Amino acid sequence: MNLIRFGLIVRALRRRHGWRQIDLALLASVSQQAVSRIERGQSSRMSIHVLMRVAEVLEIDLDLVARWRGGAIDRVLDARHAILDGAIAGRLTRGGWKVFPEVSYSEYGERGSIDLLGIREGDRVLLVVEVKTELTSIEGTLRKHDEKARLALRIARVRLGLRGGYEVRRLLVLPDTGASRTRVAEHAPILDRAYPLRGREAGAWLRSPATASSATASSTSATAGALIFLPLTPRVSGGRVTRSPYRVVRPAQAGGRAYAALSRPATSMEPAV
Repeated sequence: MNLIRFGLIVRALRRRHGWRQIDLALLASVSQQAVSRIERGQSSRMSIHVLMRVAEVLEIDLDLVARWRGGAIDRVLDARHAILDGAIAGRLTRGGWKVFPEVSYSEYGERGSIDLLGIREGDRVLLVVEVKTELTSIEGTLRKHDEKARLALRIARVRLGLRGGYEVRRLLVLPDTGASRTRVAEHAPILDRAYPLRGREAGAWLRSPATASSATASSTSATAGALIFLPLTPRVSGGRVTRSPYRVVRPAQAGGRAYAALSRPATSMEPAV
């Protein structure tokens, strides 16, 4: 985040409201000195919560952008996304689905790209797959997934030449990590309603959508869906994942050289062995 630009925006909007610095400070529950430092671009040592409170009062959407070595971070994130994409695409294909990756759309001012669009012609089911490496904004994920499901039939007809009536379903794919499972558990009341099928029930439905469970049958086609976790590694033992491909393992060296390798800059991301 550009702190100088953020400070200029805060000052401009504060003046637009006709507020003094102390007025904004009281509304945001921060000190007047904090507002002054923010407006001068000197907020590098401030808590992010202070910046967010000031932004909220002024109705500023505060986006933090993480960058690493220019655009190199995109390749790191894309690698994780590609693993999940490939895993679910293979699973759907083996289950008799026709899979179309990265189906872009621009409908009625709504734009985006469906990660994977699955078609099961025999069951007349259209599956909108959303792949997330990190479940950050629950509201944002649900809203965007709902948009894609709402437009999916029209998109498939225009882009893929689909004909006839189809039932639209949703599938959310997350990495099988402790962080993802904790996040889902924390927001279970919302996610359970949007994605009622989990675990073996979700797997059985993907293999045979015509035998939808009572949980799915009781939902409307616009909201019914499944949520599954997939490992970020192809290596499994006895059906269980043995290790994340990016797990950091302590070097097996003795003495003061144990962490010498960590001081060297990494040039690539490789799976742990």
